[in-house]
Amino acid sequence: MAESGASPLPPAPPARSPLFRAEQFVWLTARVLEQRLFAYHFLHGTPDAVEAALDAYRNEDGGYGHALEPDLRGPVSQPLHTAHALRVLDAIGRCGGQRVERVCRYLTSVSTADGALPAIHPSQRGYPTAPFLPVLDDPPSDLLATGPVVGLLHRNEVWHAWLFRATDFCWQAVESLEKSHPYEVEAAVAFLDSAPDRPRAEAAADRLGRLVREQRLAALDPDDLEAYPVAPGYAPGEHHFPHDFAKSPESLARAWFTDDEMARSLDHLAAEQREDGGWPIRWRQWAPAPALEARPLVTIEALRTLRAYGRFMG
Repeated sequence: MAESGASPLPPAPPARSPLFRAEQFVWLTARVLEQRLFAYHFLHGTPDAVEAALDAYRNEDGGYGHALEPDLRGPVSQPLHTAHALRVLDAIGRCGGQRVERVCRYLTSVSTADGALPAIHPSQRGYPTAPFLPVLDDPPSDLLATGPVVGLLHRNEVWHAWLFRATDFCWQAVESLEKSHPYEVEAAVAFLDSAPDRPRAEAAADRLGRLVREQRLAALDPDDLEAYPVAPGYAPGEHHFPHDFAKSPESLARAWFTDDEMARSLDHLAAEQREDGGWPIRWRQWAPAPALEARPLVTIEALRTLRAYGRFMG
């Protein structure tokens, strides 16, 4: 019996509903951070609980490590881990203040000569790393690493000296894209959706959407996936769909697809839920632990996307 004055417990999802099955999957397989993120998004959990779990991955240099991004193992801070942390902070409304000031100092310390981020900093050498994430001694600037970080900081109205050159890099990289691949386009969208210069962002997104359709980077018919080539270096069957580019109706990428194309994409996403309640990962699996840790992340993202489009599966 609840104590007097205690907050009432949230109602449980209906038994065997998609959300109930996903919740059971998260409790069974997820790290504490993803358990608390699920509770925050779907069970009235608190941002304080999420932030406390995220602190376990933070290092003294202001960055994040400890396999926060499951495909990079080991304790050292990395740009991809730090981008992941910023996504978490953004999701719970905590992407600001001294914590993010420390993050920006870390980003400054690992930036390349042109002020942007490498995908993998050389400090990763010696720790287990996914084979599709090579560790280089002098890594180049990377839109995949830089675009989402710059977009999140602008989205939360964070201003720091690091942002100026990094933003310039993103504009140059996005506006010069010609032959691309889905993850690079997703990083470009993450930047454009929050870039302060909205007319310029809309123009860049319009050009990028034409490129996506011309190069058949989005699988528009889930029932005929053989018609859509998988990008070089991707795993067999690692297709990307309209919902991967436009994760919410507010995204600039939503205009790239017709209502019917988006509806088919969302139907396909909903149907991907597995018998165990979780969603699958489509990229290359290289070790058991990263695959296990990634599935709750993918599951939460799938549910959030479906909810954003009014397809909540409670």
